[in-house]
Amino acid sequence: MAALVLRDLGLGDADALIALYEHLNPGDAPPSPEAVRAVFGHPGLRHFGGFVDGVLVASCNQAVIPNLTRGGRAYAVIENVVTNAACRGQGHGQALIRHAVAQAWAAGAYKVVLTASRK
Repeated sequence: MAALVLRDLGLGDADALIALYEHLNPGDAPPSPEAVRAVFGHPGLRHFGGFVDGVLVASCNQAVIPNLTRGGRAYAVIENVVTNAACRGQGHGQALIRHAVAQAWAAGAYKVVLTASRK
């Protein structure tokens, strides 16, 4: 089994990310190119990807949000967690969440929130 490689996603990964989102919300209309550029250019928002053999198989995003409580320490929200349906059950999502949480602590967040859908 090939190893999972975790890294930040950039604008060049947008097409692969949008294709992966089909596994999260099938049938959603794709975002406009302007929306993609705006999201990838948003300060405090990061997208993390998990790759197997160079193919994006899992992703999540993380927003670090400024805050005036807790001594002005930020908090982080992890959202849009998705793994390609053919790659589920292999621990890729868990590894990605652990990575995102570690990045939140490194950014000085005092807490991390993971959002979930009705599913």
